[in-house]
Amino acid sequence: MRRLVRTALSAQYRTLTLVLLLLVTAAVVAFGTGFWLLFRLVYVLALALPVSWVIAWYNTRGLEVSVNRETLRAQVGQRAREILEVRNRGIFPKLWVEVNDPCGDLPQQARRVIVVPARGKRNWVAEIELTRRGLFDWGPVEVTSTDPFGIFRRTRNYGEVQQLLVYPPVVDLPRFQAPPASLPGEGRFRRRTHFVTPNASGIREYAPGDAFNRIHWPTTARTGQLAVKTFELDPSSDVWVILDLERRVHAGQFEESTEEYGVRVAASIARHYILANRSVGFITFGQKLQVVEPERGQSQLTRILENLAVAQAAGDGPLSNLLNEESRRFGRHTTLVIVTPSTDDRWLGAIQALMERGVRVAVVLLDPSSFGGKNSPLMLYGELTANNILPYVVRKGDDIGLALSASGGVGAWQT
Repeated sequence: MRRLVRTALSAQYRTLTLVLLLLVTAAVVAFGTGFWLLFRLVYVLALALPVSWVIAWYNTRGLEVSVNRETLRAQVGQRAREILEVRNRGIFPKLWVEVNDPCGDLPQQARRVIVVPARGKRNWVAEIELTRRGLFDWGPVEVTSTDPFGIFRRTRNYGEVQQLLVYPPVVDLPRFQAPPASLPGEGRFRRRTHFVTPNASGIREYAPGDAFNRIHWPTTARTGQLAVKTFELDPSSDVWVILDLERRVHAGQFEESTEEYGVRVAASIARHYILANRSVGFITFGQKLQVVEPERGQSQLTRILENLAVAQAAGDGPLSNLLNEESRRFGRHTTLVIVTPSTDDRWLGAIQALMERGVRVAVVLLDPSSFGGKNSPLMLYGELTANNILPYVVRKGDDIGLALSASGGVGAWQT
């Protein structure tokens, strides 16, 4: 009974419920008193209900809806663009038709109320402002019709669901620094790569698909056969960005949380090094372990941003466990940049063990106390400094580009 009452009082059925109550009340009073005006009201309401239902039903029949979603990958702050078209195959116009193409829980939706002429069509361009990162189901298109009195609502879905991936925002870090790693063999750390670098290591026979700008013309002229150059990576260290997504150490809600700030910081640092043509890897443990092996180029940045777009602070393992489990990936030619809101200094021991092997480390501390948490990273900041580990501090409301500058990291607790 309670469920029936809640359904009747819901927004979708509220008007219909009130009309039915009015109809029943008017009919009872009319037959009890014989008042002619109440009989007229009963006749009008009894006629209006089926007519309204037919109008709502007809407005969703004979429609063809097509949608062209031009944006399936974007970044926070951009707009997702789509083109919608509604065609009426009926001989009567469609009135009061509401068209909506929902996109997850994004606040701004492509919603519009239109009138479609008989045998005609309506089309328009819709844009959705992307205010948060994530993977969103886009569609199907919902076409909702109502009668002039708003008594009945009828909804039909058209098209398929597509997924929209929204990358986290990134900021420029012109003054960000991390300690350079030691390279074995007096900086002669080399590795074969399919990228074109300043380090040509040899030549080989031409293979179909090789770019013409890689052809070594002197060898080709001497041998009479096409030969191409092979390349090695520059003698520079790998950079690993490690984001701590342990559920228990994060604080804040929604956009103003250590989770969101951590994702933005990690994305900005990865972009900073990739634009400098460095080899960047990424590790995090949220819902599951995610490892992106070090590589260069825009495609590597895209892979890292794809992981960060869906990252959630849902992990159970502490940062110390993550560092110990993945320590085999880090050597003397490695720089670690750790992003964490954890104030537990147990992971400091894991960092010290890595530093004894020649790994260089920088730490970005997200201050949970500024996001409503209970703990402050002040003591941990002092321990990092005492162990010659470069610390940065990011608080709620900080300009990330300024907080991750060399001066911002050194004087974080002096301001």
